[in-house]
Amino acid sequence: MEISGSLEQALQEGNILRQLNALIVASDVASATMTPLNVEVSPNRLLELVSKGLAAENNGSLRGVSSSVLLPTSYGSVANPRTASIDFSATHVKGSSKALPKHESKQLSEHKSVVRCARFSSDGMFFATGGADTSIKLFEVPKVKQMLSGDTQARPLIRSFYDHAEPINDLDFHPRSTILVSSAKDNCIKFFDFSKTTAKRAFKVFQDTHNVRSVSFHPSGEFLLAGTDHAVPHLYDVNTYQCFLPSSFPDNGVNGGINQVRYSSTGSVYVTASKDGAIRLFDGVSAKCVRSISSAHGKAEVTSAVFTRDQRFVLSSGKDSTVKLWEIASGRMVKEYIGAKRLKLRSQVMFSLSNFSEQLGPAYSERSSLLLWVTQAIFNDTEEFVISIDEGNNEVVTWDARTAEKVAKWPSNHNGVPRWIEHSPVEPVFVTCGTTDRSVRFWKESV
Repeated sequence: MEISGSLEQALQEGNILRQLNALIVASDVASATMTPLNVEVSPNRLLELVSKGLAAENNGSLRGVSSSVLLPTSYGSVANPRTASIDFSATHVKGSSKALPKHESKQLSEHKSVVRCARFSSDGMFFATGGADTSIKLFEVPKVKQMLSGDTQARPLIRSFYDHAEPINDLDFHPRSTILVSSAKDNCIKFFDFSKTTAKRAFKVFQDTHNVRSVSFHPSGEFLLAGTDHAVPHLYDVNTYQCFLPSSFPDNGVNGGINQVRYSSTGSVYVTASKDGAIRLFDGVSAKCVRSISSAHGKAEVTSAVFTRDQRFVLSSGKDSTVKLWEIASGRMVKEYIGAKRLKLRSQVMFSLSNFSEQLGPAYSERSSLLLWVTQAIFNDTEEFVISIDEGNNEVVTWDARTAEKVAKWPSNHNGVPRWIEHSPVEPVFVTCGTTDRSVRFWKESV
């Protein structure tokens, strides 16, 4: 208890110091860019000011990125949340659970093989998908809505990229520029400029030493976090190509790669979901491991971990068929969401492969195919609901985030279990990615 209290105090003191330094920097940048400074705005406003300062310092371009890549100031701006941050710390919550409006889905596109991942841009204007066929597809959300409303001329698929040699693992959007980054089994991280209509290949490549399972941009866009088959997270400087490792890392009990990495909303902390069953939290400035939650899902792998907007909690999912919410300061579990079964699919995957092996690309090896299903858990845009996939029943399931009561379940409409689910950060829409049917489905509230 004493250790937990001292850690919480240290984290609070560190946050206060960072906020003070951030205010000083924001004041300088606001003065240099002639932008009014309002201390009441969200922390992301500082990042916007920093980006403007970097652009002015480099004659209208971000470091390492040409001016043609820059979008109008509206791109990348995060809309104000539709609800206030929710306090999940109460263990026993009184009152009835909220009802989630029914959703309907529409198939948008297909890859030539399993669709392995998806990601929305921070403003919700775009989302991208990555496949085992090594391709990346970029969709424009307003055009998706036009198509769903009956506009036969709408073409939501606006870009396709082909530059990886092996299946795509993860994607992320630069917070301020038209840059899409991908990670893959070919040990590469690649940067694509989607402002250029004819560009099919990456303009920048980071060559890692391991299979890169996951990537996450720092909110400033200056750094990129990578989770690989290596047990230690890799942090890249986007401009210098330098790779940094944590300055403090636990030596004992670390035994496996990283399934997912994610930054918090302000970049002050980041999290790793590891194959050894641990959730680890790192200070975003010093890169020190400040908390390790061992056996977070028993002896099972942790498949995903994401922050709440207020950075006080982490939502994780594991191969033990549970979804859990953790308080960062204490490391205690505050909620458990049950009822979404995870399948142990080694034999089932092999059966599936025999049925559609001809549809899988040549780069899709039998070894990588054994990892088709790695479903994660996510929040909806208001953080009032937690959403995941029940692999046993092939359903999309939803819980009330505060009461942990299951409030909805819908057929996934995929032929086979979806591998990935991703929600827009700004509105009630999400996408699911298919395995056997290789499809991308877009979900929205039913009219």
